[in-house]
Amino acid sequence: MSMAVVGMVAGMALAFAGYFGGFGAFLLVAALGAVGFVVGRLLEGDLELGDFFRSRERGDRRR
Repeated sequence: MSMAVVGMVAGMALAFAGYFGGFGAFLLVAALGAVGFVVGRLLEGDLELGDFFRSRERGDRRR
C-alpha cells in the first residue's frame, strides 16, 4: 500500500472522528494514530527506543 493511500485513510478516519464525535474525538484519534505510527516504526526497526531518551551532546546536533 502506498504512503498516499495510507495518508488518505488516516485523513478520512480523522474526518469521521471530527464529524461524528467532535473535536475531542478528533484529538483522540490523532493521538492514537501518532502512537501507532511510532510503535510501527519501532517494530520495523526504523527507530530505537533509546532515540527518545538519549540526550544529545553539544557536538551531536542534527540539522
